[in-house]
Amino acid sequence: MANDDTINEVDATGLRYKSKANGSPFGIAGASSGTMSCYKCGHHKPRSFGTYKKIADRRLFICGDCQPSTK
Repeated sequence: MANDDTINEVDATGLRYKSKANGSPFGIAGASSGTMSCYKCGHHKPRSFGTYKKIADRRLFICGDCQPSTK
């Protein structure tokens, strides 16, 4: 996922700073077609691919792969 347009600058102290374009690789926040991070596996999945589970008075997103089957 490396960007070719990343610019490196070396500071006088020897530290390297990277400048990148603004924004998120995951799209617009709050969009219904956006992605969310699964609380179990940590991977970003589309919201329509998972459900929410209430744990300790919080609604957490769980993807379809980590969700226990209801068979």
